[in-house]
Amino acid sequence: MSSAVPFPPAEATPPPAAPAPHGSEVRDFAEESLMRTAEALHEARAASPAEISQAIAMIRESHANGKPAELLETLARIQGHDEEHLSPVILELGNKVAHTRSPYAPLIPFAGKLIAPSAFYDSFDQIHKLARLLLSPVIYAEDTDSIGTASVNPVASAILAAEIESVVFKRFGIRPFLTISRLDYESWTFLTRKHFEL
Repeated sequence: MSSAVPFPPAEATPPPAAPAPHGSEVRDFAEESLMRTAEALHEARAASPAEISQAIAMIRESHANGKPAELLETLARIQGHDEEHLSPVILELGNKVAHTRSPYAPLIPFAGKLIAPSAFYDSFDQIHKLARLLLSPVIYAEDTDSIGTASVNPVASAILAAEIESVVFKRFGIRPFLTISRLDYESWTFLTRKHFEL
């Protein structure tokens, strides 16, 4: 998408986000996820530019207060959907975002039953902090050979996966097999609470 998308620019000096080893870098990842998701939503005509802009402003405010927030969930609420109707709406928004991306991130309905990869998070604390900010849990990690990330938002998972690949390669000189998947709203809220104590 071109830079002509009518969304508000990031602040010149963003306030501190959630604590991380490289604070400004983590904020950059969050901003990248926010803008790429907004562009995908715009491309898919999933919401009006005004709704997307309002959601972006709310996400930035949340990040400024050190709280992670997800654009798809925020947008669904701005569009007036009640709590009991969020799940299908967020699933549909996620479908629309996923269709703008290649490869397509499949929905994994059983991901909520997977055990949190605590040893992986312990070894890669910066990844855990980034996953928390992006609200994209690592759903499995077979050592450093095969790693999967998932979220309601495939853009957030793709950004996290790329950073995992970079960090693992820098430390071990290997490129893991990475999968990017989508979660239903209920699994996502369960896993983000479990993985990030939200």
